[in-house]
Amino acid sequence: MAKLSGLKHRFHPLFVLWLTIMWCLLMGEVSVANIVGGILVGLAVTMALPLPAMPLSGLDISWGLLARFILVWIGEFFQASVKVAWLALRPAAPPKTAILTVPMRVDSEFVLALSVMLYNLQPGGAVTDIDIASRQLTVHILDADNPQAIARELAAIARLEKSMIHIFERTV
Repeated sequence: MAKLSGLKHRFHPLFVLWLTIMWCLLMGEVSVANIVGGILVGLAVTMALPLPAMPLSGLDISWGLLARFILVWIGEFFQASVKVAWLALRPAAPPKTAILTVPMRVDSEFVLALSVMLYNLQPGGAVTDIDIASRQLTVHILDADNPQAIARELAAIARLEKSMIHIFERTV
């Protein structure tokens, strides 16, 4: 009976549905064979490769702040894309880069992982290492030609940290 209970906790219908949709997109068409194949792949992934449970206790999500953050983040994404494109195409030497260690004062590992993902998706910088115990990120910054550029990037990380705390870890 314990074996069946373990399988029950591994099966997540929404995840299987999501994987089926992704499978059909990867195959390029929606057909009966692709849907069946996607379901089989989804079942195989969820049963053979279960993900550990993510601790989400203590999160108090502010949906309004999250919606506003997403809109701001999308705008910043396009600005960063234009900036990185200009750095690549401009008639000058490539900018100096920097590797910095910055604190990330979030309590939840979920919020830390989400913050790292959001930072890595933005062009112009990347998290290269995460020290979970001390909540520090090692980041690679593409444009570090001068102290103002470095300060601007550190301020962007601080804004991301502040936003994540306000959205997910606010105290009531």
